[in-house]
Amino acid sequence: MRIVLDAMGGDNAPQVEVKGTVDAIKKNRGFDVILVGKQEEIEKCLAIYKLNDKERARIQIQNATEVITMSDEPAKAFKQKPDASMIVSAKLVKDGKADAFVSAGNTGAMLVTSLLTIGRIPGVIRPAILVPMPSKSGTTAVLDGGANVDCKPAHLAQFAIMGSLYASHIFKIENPRVGVMSVGEEEGKGNELSIEAKDIIKTLGLNFKGNVEGRDVFNGNADVIVCDGFVGNIILKAGEGAGLLLVSEIKQGAKKSLITMIGGLLMKKVFKQVKDRINPDVYGGAPLLGIKKPVIISHGSASAEGIKNAILVARQCVEEHINDEIEREVKKVEAKSE
Repeated sequence: MRIVLDAMGGDNAPQVEVKGTVDAIKKNRGFDVILVGKQEEIEKCLAIYKLNDKERARIQIQNATEVITMSDEPAKAFKQKPDASMIVSAKLVKDGKADAFVSAGNTGAMLVTSLLTIGRIPGVIRPAILVPMPSKSGTTAVLDGGANVDCKPAHLAQFAIMGSLYASHIFKIENPRVGVMSVGEEEGKGNELSIEAKDIIKTLGLNFKGNVEGRDVFNGNADVIVCDGFVGNIILKAGEGAGLLLVSEIKQGAKKSLITMIGGLLMKKVFKQVKDRINPDVYGGAPLLGIKKPVIISHGSASAEGIKNAILVARQCVEEHINDEIEREVKKVEAKSE
């Protein structure tokens, strides 16, 4: 198995990408990593780490002379930077030289590049970003996380199928509970999109629970929540902001007096557990579901741990044949509707 990593994509590339790759290689076997980017820079970063011959042989470097930045306009960058690390990475997957694609680069460019280079799974109308969110029951999958700002009911229905399969195979949740994001749990509540989507999802044979509300992302009442990308991205960013505020308030509160400082020291292990639960690096990245091969979008500010975990998520997607499962299920639904 070969996983291709855009080594120039993140805010701190290629140092973070190289460190994450080294950590992934040292921790797990059964896959190689192709680092794509400016070869000289990547080799300098790699030279820092003590790798034995077998470990080093599992890391390949593919030179790419250009970089798509966070400020680049996605479609324009795709046309004007053919030798960008992101585009070269996607071509390796398209040509069968790699099995999965990971990048912490420009999300919009990732969408354009993945769609135009690797292509959609047959039958999938719109690929969607699945965002893993921490919840009382473990993890809630929210999709779409921002790939499709405007959606139709049929899109949300496919998101439900893809999200349910991902939760089952990757999160190992048996018979995942699926909900549609709305403004109330009652049957008749919601906008036109959520109400019509709900009617379609009811017929899909999923473990469908109907409407869910914003609080259900975190309280564990649903395993998969579908919505349009506008709402999903707001959920993602609001969750990140709330997490940062929580950590900041705990730190400030612990410094207020000697008693709170002592209490903070006694609770240090618990606070670390809370911080780890809300740290996006723990989840590695968000899969772009609906593309022919696994594509993982990591956070631009991801640490080496985040990159390592994104690589491991990509490996898991390949092992679980998640893309084949999506294609099979989408075809099955299409056949029933004919």
